[in-house]
Amino acid sequence: MDNSHFYIHNRRYLGNKKKLLDHIIKLVDAKTSFYNTFLDIFSGTGVVASQFNQKNVKIITNDILTSNYVIHKTFFGIRKKPKNIEKKIDMLNSISPANENYFSRNFGNTYFSKKTAKKIGDIRDTIDKISESEVEKNILITSLIYAFDKIANTVGHYDAYREVKSYNDNIYLKMPVIDFKLNQKNIAYCQDANALSKKVKSDIVYIDPPYNSRQYSDAYHLLENIVNWDKPLVYGKARKLDRSHIKSKYCTKDAPIVFAELINNLDTKHIIVSYNNTDNSKHGRSNAKISFSQIKNILMKKGETEINQIDFKAFTTGKSKTENHKEILFYCKVK
Repeated sequence: MDNSHFYIHNRRYLGNKKKLLDHIIKLVDAKTSFYNTFLDIFSGTGVVASQFNQKNVKIITNDILTSNYVIHKTFFGIRKKPKNIEKKIDMLNSISPANENYFSRNFGNTYFSKKTAKKIGDIRDTIDKISESEVEKNILITSLIYAFDKIANTVGHYDAYREVKSYNDNIYLKMPVIDFKLNQKNIAYCQDANALSKKVKSDIVYIDPPYNSRQYSDAYHLLENIVNWDKPLVYGKARKLDRSHIKSKYCTKDAPIVFAELINNLDTKHIIVSYNNTDNSKHGRSNAKISFSQIKNILMKKGETEINQIDFKAFTTGKSKTENHKEILFYCKVK
């Protein structure tokens, strides 16, 4: 790959399953030789769905965060490459702002230097002006997200920024690598997973919900701000916006109840659930809200259930360390 393109997996994200992909693929191959639809109902980065995006398979992605939804629509929903899109990316890279803007006033010298924050703000304003379609806008916003994620002064999320003396100012937008011919049937949603589970049908459902009290809306508020771009009031040292509408019940004591509701509502033949053993993490916020036994019992009511344990080092916030960490893949053959 040349230096002008990027792939869907080229970003940092809590709970990223890139290292688990081979195990998920092997499990699917072992359990079914034929499927038309694959639903990734808590898609996150979309890396799992990308592995199953192939000819004659309809990929359905879903995430409650608009920032992930835009990325999913870019990689899985665009059926034809827009003309002159690379020229527009080059034009955005050439921007050299002089004045303060919303983004630099609120995020300068935090996650980015004042200089880079000015450029990000101007790029985002310009995207709205030069986009001739939703497809173009999605590509350009996705390119911007991946570009600033690469240089952001964080450990991979925006719950906090690091105190530093110097910043990386080498922000550079690239073109996403999209296999347009595979995107003819795919569809992306931005909904509560439990609500969506009542509406869609799929041969295979992959489930990887948040398991602890760390809300993804807290960790990726800045991406939500960039995508929606209604320039809201932000507050606190981390410069967060109001996130009450995108809080997940899976991060609360109600997690076992909503998980059981989700499983009961699914219209599918095969269910795969990712789970990691953080029930008793050394960092309280990382403690799982749903236990291993609760997941097992809920799935067993839905169908014949198997358990696969995998040694795995998860991407965390940097504070949480779980000894002998294991990722668990539950497989349920629905009755």
